[in-house]
Amino acid sequence: MKASALLLAIAVTATIPLGSTFAQDKNAGHGGAHSGHAMQSSPNADQAPFDLQFIDTMTVHHQGALDMAKLVEDRSERQELKQLARKMIDDQQSEIRQMQAWKQQWYPDKRDAVNMKMPGMTESMKDMRMDKLEAAKGNTFDVMFIDMMTKHHEGAVKMAQVAGKKAEHAEVKELAGKVISAQNKEIAQMAKWKKEWKAKR
Repeated sequence: MKASALLLAIAVTATIPLGSTFAQDKNAGHGGAHSGHAMQSSPNADQAPFDLQFIDTMTVHHQGALDMAKLVEDRSERQELKQLARKMIDDQQSEIRQMQAWKQQWYPDKRDAVNMKMPGMTESMKDMRMDKLEAAKGNTFDVMFIDMMTKHHEGAVKMAQVAGKKAEHAEVKELAGKVISAQNKEIAQMAKWKKEWKAKR
């Protein structure tokens, strides 16, 4: 199968099983998909089955979160944030593997269907700057990470809410519900921490 024209300034190969059509955009540079490089939909993505669009688009979205979360261990001094980042990595890698298994089972002959116009996708990626996040340390990093990840999570929740209504497969609807629950909890936790940390300054 051909890799889509999109893919992507994200190192998806680290977490997606072999055989996936996703690949890293060789021209994207070190900064990743959130460093200002334009992201495009797969050709004719909006004509693909909704569940395939959700699987491919949420996979790319999750990988963006992984790229951010993997920076926390060496840049943050707060153990609670490191613990949350590790949980994000575990949860979203597991969800990527599950979605890719469904893709191989349900749509083995379909082309990629990453749809940047899915609700929540474009706005959650806008103004995401991995280069700035990579350069930050300590409290500056922590606040920047929370701001970026909160916006990113909000986009995932919005996308999952649509999937809860439009998905064909019950498995996708169940996953969407889990994404909404887990990421809303993480949004609330990050907001609480940001308020507490600001008060201590």
